[in-house]
Amino acid sequence: MNKSFGKYIAIVLAMIFWSFSFIWYKIANEIYKPLTIVFIRLVIAVILLTTFLFITRGFGKMKKEDRKLFFLLALFEPFFYFLGESHGLTYVSATVGSVLISTIPVIATLAAWIFFKERLKLINYAGIVLSFIGVLIFIINKDGSVSFNIKGLTLLFIAVISAVGYNLTLSRLIGRYSPVYIVTIQNIIGAVLFLPVFLIFDFHQFASTPFVVKSFIPILELAVFASCGAFILFAYSMKHMGISRANVFTNCIPVFTAVFAFMMLGDKLTVQNIFGMLVVIAGLFMSQMNGRQKSIDDGLGLTGKTA
Repeated sequence: MNKSFGKYIAIVLAMIFWSFSFIWYKIANEIYKPLTIVFIRLVIAVILLTTFLFITRGFGKMKKEDRKLFFLLALFEPFFYFLGESHGLTYVSATVGSVLISTIPVIATLAAWIFFKERLKLINYAGIVLSFIGVLIFIINKDGSVSFNIKGLTLLFIAVISAVGYNLTLSRLIGRYSPVYIVTIQNIIGAVLFLPVFLIFDFHQFASTPFVVKSFIPILELAVFASCGAFILFAYSMKHMGISRANVFTNCIPVFTAVFAFMMLGDKLTVQNIFGMLVVIAGLFMSQMNGRQKSIDDGLGLTGKTA
């Protein structure tokens, strides 16, 4: 298989794995609490990623001045990000969750403009506005009421904001370390941060819950395919096709999730929901069109992908 064809296979598989992550979470959440799912997922992912780096000799030495940045990175994601996403998905469908999470690049683009004074083109501003309109179309009924759980939407919005903070921090590290190394270190720190939270709030329930294979397998799938496999595949695709072209494929995640959720979970989509989703995706494409500064663009490519 030549690299030209392989990079497209890799990027499509990565998108499929990340799309399934919303569904795997919903299945696991039938038995296990959010913190339990996140903590076990992180531990498994750390073991796999650490093994991968040792085999490929990808471990480098962390610079002393970067330690605070790595801690801040892990605080934003996975800690705050997973707290918001995992608890938010408890209250909304997999499809709704994927649509809201898909707005991360849009908010990150806006943040880059605010904090880094990065110039955007008119089409980028139009895309940002259009994406927000699409989300409103997706969640607001004809009578003006919101058709989805407000608590779930708020928690997912916290995840989105956390991912933006992650992106701003990541932009200062992306040129110094490999993508897999960055994710491995942040997941190690994230697991340490989650350990006391898990022990205080979820351990008793986890210890008293009978082992259920049907619900535990999705946690393994989240760790192996979403947190490890998808990221490595995405990093490979970025290397061979460039960040901008690779990032375009992430806009397909809500569509894949909607199809898989319909098939596996019975999620229903109205014509209004489908239209809103298409508007969000159109806005995503527009907000990412044409060149931005390389360091910021590289950061955008990794935002939210550790989920």
